[in-house]
Amino acid sequence: MRAARLIRMALLVQSSPGLTADALARELDVSRRTVIRDAQALQEAGVPIRAERGRAGGYHLAPGHRTRLTTLHPTEAETLYLSGLPTALRDLGLSDAADTARLKLSATLLPSLRAAAESSVRRFHLDAPAWFREPSAPELLPELARAVWSDRTVEITYARPGRDDTVTRLLQPYGLVLKAGVWYVVGRVPEGPGGAWRTYRVDRVTALSPAGDEPFVRDPHFDLTEYWRANAEAFARALLRTTATLRLTERGLARLSAVADPAGVAEALASASGPDADGRVTVELPVESEEVAFAQLSELGADTEVLAPDGLRERFRAHARELAALYGVAGQR
Repeated sequence: MRAARLIRMALLVQSSPGLTADALARELDVSRRTVIRDAQALQEAGVPIRAERGRAGGYHLAPGHRTRLTTLHPTEAETLYLSGLPTALRDLGLSDAADTARLKLSATLLPSLRAAAESSVRRFHLDAPAWFREPSAPELLPELARAVWSDRTVEITYARPGRDDTVTRLLQPYGLVLKAGVWYVVGRVPEGPGGAWRTYRVDRVTALSPAGDEPFVRDPHFDLTEYWRANAEAFARALLRTTATLRLTERGLARLSAVADPAGVAEALASASGPDADGRVTVELPVESEEVAFAQLSELGADTEVLAPDGLRERFRAHARELAALYGVAGQR
């Protein structure tokens, strides 16, 4: 642990000459006293680091000296491809590796190129999660990511959407996808002739364990980006296992796309009837489950009436009674 910190300190001083002990302490998450001790340890190891006083003071390396500690570890190199996704790096447990990789890369650049790289970081940032949703990393994501990196077959237990049961599968995990703040794993289920490609939401993986001692052999023709592009719409539609029949006002119909799944909304709009005597239209909306549909459609308030299924309609009736009792509305039924 200390060796990694000493390397990081040497790289920080090389890439940003003049950092004070306090600044290094903040970067390394240690005390000022630890920074001073680490500087002495680097000097004893032959790294010509020195502290200078005055306005241009701070820690410097001897003129002309450049550390040779810039060879990237494989994990650090892999994280460079995710360097624009700080949330993803944190979820995967790779933040520290990414920080070290960026330092090593910065230490190899000429000052002019280093300034350009730092300028782009200050000007562009990619925030992947959707609005109004608290991002949370699935508990098993780091372990699953390690299986992806090492091409290791795993056995997963998966909670199937809209059902109270789970299923256990052997999975060769080929890749991970972050879509609007939700993580998915794409892989092949090796059971059966030729195997079958599957996509699972990582937050529904309830258990995971290694299966086998040897790495699986990846299909050299598999392209994660192309697979996701071609199958994302079909996967999203496959999650919608229930249909809700709704009567919507004009405003409710306009707001439907803001609360429901896009794949389901497209089908609902295609099924819309003409306005009835009250100006409402009836649609058939594919939904993931009654529970999910209740949470989504509650946002439309009185602009939607659930006609079916009976279980979902009863949820809204019970909810209406609770609201009427809470607000003292007369004539509740």
